[in-house]
Amino acid sequence: MLAIADQAMALHRAGRFADAAVHYRQILALKSDLPVILNNLGHALAEMGSLDAAVETYRRSLALDRRNVETLCNLAVALAELGRLDQAEAKLRRAIAIKPDCAGAHNNLGQILKERGCFAEAARAMEKAIALAPSTTSYYENLGAVRRFNAADPYVAALEALAEQADRLGDKDRMHLNFALAKARENDGDCDGAFAQLSAGNRLKRKLIGYDEARELDRLRRTQSVFDADFISSRGGGGDASAVPIFIVGMPRSGTTLIEQILASHPQVFGAGELGFFEQAVDAVRGTLPGAPAFPELAPALAEEHFYALGRHYVDKLRERAPNAARITDKMPGNFIFAGLIQLALPRATIIHAVRDPLDTCVSCFGVHFTRGQPQTYDLAELGRYYRHYRSLMAHWRRVLPPGRIFEMRYEELVADTEAVTRRLLDHCGLAWDPRCLDFHRTERPVRTASAMQVRKPIYTSSIGRWRRYEKFLAPLQAELERSTVPTEGGDGCA
Repeated sequence: MLAIADQAMALHRAGRFADAAVHYRQILALKSDLPVILNNLGHALAEMGSLDAAVETYRRSLALDRRNVETLCNLAVALAELGRLDQAEAKLRRAIAIKPDCAGAHNNLGQILKERGCFAEAARAMEKAIALAPSTTSYYENLGAVRRFNAADPYVAALEALAEQADRLGDKDRMHLNFALAKARENDGDCDGAFAQLSAGNRLKRKLIGYDEARELDRLRRTQSVFDADFISSRGGGGDASAVPIFIVGMPRSGTTLIEQILASHPQVFGAGELGFFEQAVDAVRGTLPGAPAFPELAPALAEEHFYALGRHYVDKLRERAPNAARITDKMPGNFIFAGLIQLALPRATIIHAVRDPLDTCVSCFGVHFTRGQPQTYDLAELGRYYRHYRSLMAHWRRVLPPGRIFEMRYEELVADTEAVTRRLLDHCGLAWDPRCLDFHRTERPVRTASAMQVRKPIYTSSIGRWRRYEKFLAPLQAELERSTVPTEGGDGCA
């Protein structure tokens, strides 16, 4: 059993979570009352996206060792991912009561409080984490997301001191240090210094992640090939008839969180945040078809009953978040790739496309260390290429889907005339006008994105044209954005 445990841990450290889970289950089949193994299995399941199973497994572990702070913190993270913030906060406060000097628990509590909009309390929790672990650079980065750093800030002095010893830090710690210092530099108006730190942080992040750019861009191109106009028209008329879902798609940092916050301020709408449910529904349907290829080639293998099953699976999962809501938003930006499949599986669902100036969008992406996903954002040239392919696919959807099927909401227009654009948005969603949508910044709801602070402020214009601060550094991005994307057969390119 010890040999199996060693192998499981090696697989876990290598990020091979599914293989590690197999080994953990083998151990538990021999001896079921091992809280450490249950905790590790729960973590592997969470990394695989099986959050409900992870929660159940963590709870089994805690039943055997109720005061295990690591497991309490892991359970809290999984509960937060499921949107159960009350439970997550309770677990973290319990962990802190058991071990007041657990820096990670204070940091995680700060993250929960940030998502709730309790920024002052969040900052205090993160400051406590730093006091307990002053060399953990990620805590400074998190603190910088809820309070403004400036040159006189003692935390900036601490970051500078850590920077002087950067050669002693691992890549992850240096990366967090760079992103935290970038925030401080920009706040002081030192755009050159900010971009230097961003560039260093992004290089380290890109080194640490696995992103197969060729494979991802080819997937976007192949989606156009599969979902041509004939394919869409020949398979229409089925799917699930639910009008509950409102999909908000587009590039990250294009205004998706703001759009959701506006809609969630309407009494008939529940804002569910970024959900992976549609892709999970696609995988579930694929699992019923042995030997079926992955998306997008999966689509031609689907019959009418499969489109219905896909839509029903998605709506059932969505309903779990808000059983009584008339409409529920899902602002997973990357769902733009599924627009054709959404049309066939959920023909009455609403699709909103958030659009923002390409350079502002990409610079904003480059300036954010995403907690998960978005691997295309850590290199300017890769980011530009991805944006071109995204833009080409959205142009394709406008050609092959029914006219007006996707509502394009432009950030700059929303900022310039918030009420007029909001009225058009609500009308497209079939919602009556409600003035609370203009006071979206007062709406109390969890926001689990990098825009958590911004959407709790009234509309402002300072983000428009932000890219100009860094214009002299953006040649790789601009060169890619200005290139033409080679069209798929029957399509057209984009400049």
